[in-house]
Amino acid sequence: MSDRAQGEPLKVAVIGLGSMGFGMAESLLRAGFDVAGFDITDAARERLRSAGGTSGGSPIEVATGASVVVSVVVNARQTDEILFGDAGAIGGMPAGSVFISSATMSPTDAENLAAKAKERGVFFLDAPISGGAKRAAAGELTIMASGEPEAFLKSEGVLSALAQKVYRLGDRAGIGASVKMINQLLAGVHIAAACEAITLASKLGLDLRTVYEVITASAGNSWMFENRIPHVLDGDYRPLSSIEIFVKDLGIIQDMARSERYPAPIAAAALQMYLAAAGAGMGRDDDSSVARVYAQLSGAALPPSSVDL
Repeated sequence: MSDRAQGEPLKVAVIGLGSMGFGMAESLLRAGFDVAGFDITDAARERLRSAGGTSGGSPIEVATGASVVVSVVVNARQTDEILFGDAGAIGGMPAGSVFISSATMSPTDAENLAAKAKERGVFFLDAPISGGAKRAAAGELTIMASGEPEAFLKSEGVLSALAQKVYRLGDRAGIGASVKMINQLLAGVHIAAACEAITLASKLGLDLRTVYEVITASAGNSWMFENRIPHVLDGDYRPLSSIEIFVKDLGIIQDMARSERYPAPIAAAALQMYLAAAGAGMGRDDDSSVARVYAQLSGAALPPSSVDL
């Protein structure tokens, strides 16, 4: 961080300015970094400019001269494309710079991407995130990171600006991805269970807001119940985290479990509910839409949708 000590802001590129990526860019701006961002939408790029950052028309444009590039895309395929594809960030990144990958992916994909980056003289930090859009904007994420020690050293200030907790999990890519998948197994199951419970409460004729109040003060509560069930109560299924995210992530869990000859029946059951929601046309809606699937299957009445999707 010597550049910042001399009064020259360190350049950081953020690629992917959705609800998480934009919040992370805001946190970096507050910390005094020179932030350049890229997103496929004009509106996201304009939003960053309005917040005090700069934007570019391609990953290579914003990554040129950046000491650290933070990638906040969905999966391994998108990460590979924005790093190594046409106009990919790798073409503009200085030797010895750090690529922080925040996408959720399989450990094998993280290892392969890290190896390709190393061949091009760039450090790869396998650093998936958790905490949601609100914590991203507050710089209070949890980061589950693994990679070479020098990558941590070079990106220490960036990680501190983004996260309340940075877990340094190991010296090779893939470990962070593995830990994130354990988190996603629990998150996906907890959302499905919360939706199952609140829809059963409706079927039983209970007052749903009272049920929510009781459960959030009781042993049956979970972070996901407390966070997602208000979406159901308000009939607001605008996507903060979509159904398709858990179709992907719980699918990865099943692939990992199969390769280890490990049974994961609860995660498999939850995956079927997300697949049912996606098949019913809700794939891009909020993941709390699993409750709507339970309602359709059982005839339970949930609060009507309050917004057009």
